[in-house]
Amino acid sequence: MSNTFDDNDRKWMKRALELAEKGAGYVSPNPMVGCVIVSEDGRLLGEGYHERYGESHAEINALESVKDRTNLIDATVYVTLEPCSHDGKTPPCAEKLGELPFNRIVVAMQDPNPEVDGRGIRHLENQGIQVDVGLMEKKARGLNEFFLHHVTHLEPFVTLKIAQTADGYIAAPDGKARWITGDASRERVHLWRSRYDAVMVGRNTAQMDNPRLTVRHVEGRQPRRIVVDGKKELSGDLNLFSDQYEEKTIVITHGEGEQGDEDDPMLDILKSNYFRGKTIRVPPYQGHSDLKKAFKELYNMGITSILVEGGQALSRALLRRNLVDKLELFIAPKLLGGGMRSVTGLGIHHVDESIRLYDVGWQQVGDDMLLSAYL
Repeated sequence: MSNTFDDNDRKWMKRALELAEKGAGYVSPNPMVGCVIVSEDGRLLGEGYHERYGESHAEINALESVKDRTNLIDATVYVTLEPCSHDGKTPPCAEKLGELPFNRIVVAMQDPNPEVDGRGIRHLENQGIQVDVGLMEKKARGLNEFFLHHVTHLEPFVTLKIAQTADGYIAAPDGKARWITGDASRERVHLWRSRYDAVMVGRNTAQMDNPRLTVRHVEGRQPRRIVVDGKKELSGDLNLFSDQYEEKTIVITHGEGEQGDEDDPMLDILKSNYFRGKTIRVPPYQGHSDLKKAFKELYNMGITSILVEGGQALSRALLRRNLVDKLELFIAPKLLGGGMRSVTGLGIHHVDESIRLYDVGWQQVGDDMLLSAYL
């Protein structure tokens, strides 16, 4: 296994990564994967990506795009993730690639999924194909951070999104939060919604803002919608419970009932606020719903990534329990001088107790600034 890459290698792997990203939001819980096939003399023969969960993988789509398979002799394959080696909804890609006369396969990163984890690479090498691993690995990992997190930690990847003024407020003294940030930032959030499995808010945000949590400013998949309503007292007239996507709504509560139980549908039909979504009951934690248990239940439902668009209370609860993996903090060029702070009550009394942010990045989005960091 060699790890020597040249400019042509980087060119084709960049293209494979661009293709992979086209599957964002549609392939979960699978990873996004792109594949490019290049002839011995450097010509593009075929390309493809994993387009929908349950459908053909990137390697198969790329092979099917090749017009003349005689050109595959001594060709090179560029793929953003180790080819799978197990039967799932589709046959193993490593076996298919190993049957063909390729000279070399360049893989951006090894797949940590226990069902793969190097087996695909070893199978290809056993077929006499040179396999080079590690080209543009950091970008490949960033592209699939949701997938990598859920297969290694067995829980959803959780991003906390906060939009605040330059002096740290998320709502005015009258409780209103619309609109602190500009149009470009709101469009960015809608793009994120289309890529996460679910969007979460707390009871106060649902009651005050009556959000829809849908994708409107961009094209993309509509996410599941989660609202934390411990005592389940929110009005059934809210958008989350009454619009065209109500079946995508999940309520987290710690009311009467056993952990993980859903509402009895026959009882719900008798309620004025009956809706066609789901309810998950978890134990209480310090007077609120146990969010750690809730995330485990959501993971068991197949939700592998959650974008939290909560207010102060939900942000505080998640940060205090170390349940946030990534922070996306919009800072608008506005001053309120009062109102609701973005984060309070973390139980921190000294600077050296601060929650540390890592891999910090800054970018301008319209007139706003966006801080992106990991916890």
